[in-house]
Amino acid sequence: MRVHYPRTPHLPWSPGATTDDLRAGGLSGLVGREVVVTEKLDGENTTMYSDGLHARSLDSAHHPSRAWIKGLHGRIARHIPPAWRVCGENLYARHSLAYHDLESWFYAFSVWDGDRCLDWDETVRFSRRLGVPVPAVLWRGVCDERALRALRLDTARHEGYVVRTVEGFRREEFAHRVAKWVRSAHVTTDEHWMLAPVVPNGLGPAAALWEVRSGAGPAVPSLLAALGTAIDELRQATAPSVEPAVPERALMERAEAAVADVSARLDVLGRSGDARLAGVLAALFDDARRPWLAARLVAPLGMGLARRVADLAGLHARLRDPYPEEARRTGLVRLAGAADLGVLHAVAAAALAGRHDDGSLAAREQIAWSELHAEDAGLLGEAPLRPLREGLRAALGGCGPYAADRCWAEAREAYALGRISSPEEAVAATWRWRSGAFPRLVIMVGPSGTGKSTFARNLVTTGTTGNAGTDRGTDGGVRPATRADAVVSLDDLRAARGSRSDQRANPAILREGLHLLDELLAGGGTIVWDATALNRRQRSLVHAVARRRDALTTHVVMLVPDGELALRNSGRANPVPPEVLSAQLRRFAPPFPWEAHRTWYAGPDGRVHDTAGALDSTD
Repeated sequence: MRVHYPRTPHLPWSPGATTDDLRAGGLSGLVGREVVVTEKLDGENTTMYSDGLHARSLDSAHHPSRAWIKGLHGRIARHIPPAWRVCGENLYARHSLAYHDLESWFYAFSVWDGDRCLDWDETVRFSRRLGVPVPAVLWRGVCDERALRALRLDTARHEGYVVRTVEGFRREEFAHRVAKWVRSAHVTTDEHWMLAPVVPNGLGPAAALWEVRSGAGPAVPSLLAALGTAIDELRQATAPSVEPAVPERALMERAEAAVADVSARLDVLGRSGDARLAGVLAALFDDARRPWLAARLVAPLGMGLARRVADLAGLHARLRDPYPEEARRTGLVRLAGAADLGVLHAVAAAALAGRHDDGSLAAREQIAWSELHAEDAGLLGEAPLRPLREGLRAALGGCGPYAADRCWAEAREAYALGRISSPEEAVAATWRWRSGAFPRLVIMVGPSGTGKSTFARNLVTTGTTGNAGTDRGTDGGVRPATRADAVVSLDDLRAARGSRSDQRANPAILREGLHLLDELLAGGGTIVWDATALNRRQRSLVHAVARRRDALTTHVVMLVPDGELALRNSGRANPVPPEVLSAQLRRFAPPFPWEAHRTWYAGPDGRVHDTAGALDSTD
């Protein structure tokens, strides 16, 4: 059934309302509710279904400006459930405003399940999964008329804004839950846009990323431009195992073959949105150094997607090697906690595209066997551990975050080892950690100059994960602040012996630090280990102490681009020699999510922007 999108009433102070427009009688339907204010875009209202689409008029005829959006619908329609509809703005044709830097020619602003409009956060998640952006959020909070009236827009660039409740609502409530503000004289053309020649609005570099999310064939040069990366930088970022003298043309051809191969595989899997983009980018950067890639992609992609791309790039080669059959399921379940296994196997196979030597053929056979095992174990879906997580989350609703995260970590490991197989068994198997009566260890991870010590001091002095007590991550979750009781700093132990930079006594300093850590954990509370902890071997010594004291372990991975690290180091009061920093960057191997109970990922600003292993997150 086709449904006409409702007319949105104007706010009482909207200057663009005409005598034919609806006006909201007041804000009674918004007062006291959390609302989100988004940019109102100057396009054509369009509704998509799984089996068709239309403009505002249900019988809208063909128009050249609708050709592109029909192609988009052809790519994403299979991901729209029956009886659902996606409403948004078709921005292909220029109307009164000219756009020059759009992320896409279609922005979704509401998603409907029958007569129910999804809440805003569900709308954002569903739209991302489809592969389409949502309008920019200008303000969010409990409805405040003064704050709404105070919003100022550049009316030469923005048509207006839309206010809606964050919570969902039914169709009959629409007029009380949604309202708009439109600039005065918002129609500035003499001729209706449909009667004039079609002039496409301009797309920005990020549009290439949204095209991939929505299922389009990726173009490697466009992807590199969207990420601000040149082909030379791609060559310099490759791991030492890749021959350094690969010509630019050959490197581009290899990248294009891998990207085309993985795209086809992801289409067969039915992956879209961020999952598809992550797979394509991991294939593009399949030989890149993982820490370089994670830090490099934070700016264009955000922390959550950046670290997932880097994990895919860092893990896929493991599927090429023989693996003991009796331990394969356990290994795959652990991998599933860090990556989408369907995407990971697609990346692993695509990385071998165009190679036909004996080693590549053997590697393909290993990947195929691994994929068969993953399918038999029910691990190739997008979120195979979700039923276990949701069942445990429902049962532990009254637990604090420490206890809940510990229970989830222990349940994951028990599931990997085959000791449990259902949410009910997970609940029964984790009773001993529900009280939260265990010490907690926070392990800082990163090269010198990433901000580890500042982060650690903030945990002790203010109990914050950066500059604020909580931080909304890319997954929409908010993580609680953690108050630390003490910090074990190897630099401070060196300073007590005479010099923070004196590395000659490192073995003795390490023994002293581990002994102090053991004593502090024995007393309970939260203790921070402040050292570089660059690789698994260095971290293993700290983990051994944590296991002895049965501590909840949290890795804090500091991701800062190499160039910024060099600048920071040059301005430090106690800089490390440049060659030492370079050596650290070569040795830096960030932990994977399964190596600790939970992992926080912090950016150059020293704030946690993503998490893995928390029961209330969606990783």
